[in-house]
Amino acid sequence: MSYWRDKVVLVTGGSNGLGKIIAETFGERGAKVAFVGLEQGDVETTEKEFRDRGFDALGLVANVTKEEDAARIVEETVAKYGKLDALVNAAGRTHRGFLMQTPVQEVQDLFSLNVLGTFSCTKAAYPRLVESKGHVVNIGSLAAKSAARWVGAYPMTKHAVAAFSQQLRLEAKPDGVHVLLVCPGPVKRKTERLYPLKNAEGIPESALKPGGGVKVGKIDPKDLARDILKACEKRKSELVAPKKARLLFAIQQLCPSLGDWIVLKET
Repeated sequence: MSYWRDKVVLVTGGSNGLGKIIAETFGERGAKVAFVGLEQGDVETTEKEFRDRGFDALGLVANVTKEEDAARIVEETVAKYGKLDALVNAAGRTHRGFLMQTPVQEVQDLFSLNVLGTFSCTKAAYPRLVESKGHVVNIGSLAAKSAARWVGAYPMTKHAVAAFSQQLRLEAKPDGVHVLLVCPGPVKRKTERLYPLKNAEGIPESALKPGGGVKVGKIDPKDLARDILKACEKRKSELVAPKKARLLFAIQQLCPSLGDWIVLKET
């Protein structure tokens, strides 16, 4: 029997993209899946798709940057299913441009979604996860461990997610709550997403694409989702994809100037 059979999972950013694939994979393993999206239409479409496939699914519309919405989605999930076994913080967005050309308000908006949204949802869900000895999954990025060119304020926010995950691991261990930080490279999409550049003269066309111009292969989202479920079952602390990126992270800790040289060379 699947580890996830009849467990209750809440996935933010679950109406499209990687979050949707993660929610789908939980559903395939027999979990009851509550997922969150910002747009009513996307949520309704995904909920119907999941239910047509036989999943026990609950679509929720919310803005996770709002503390009251974060509390509400947890309450509605528990009201329907009676418990919560895992929270996946997949809501987030990336950024393109030069950091010193980025308006403060744009940095605040990015930080609000990528960091404070993750924190608010986790804080709201935490008491329920203590009850179930459950899981918190934070979707970071390779940029959570190493900055890159052309991606502006994005690494600032993802480094914060990595720090939050470590701090939470230390505090959650006595409560029996498992915390997993996922650091993936660019993920394949059916339709390639292009990112607009604002006030960013001198940035190449490659920066518009996933990965921001970094020379790294795209990850199959289904493979990544399966790896996330396995990492939870084994209660691992981190999942990095591709694995070879760990070498760069180690180099940057030991010799930052060499790490920077490698990043510049591979971007």
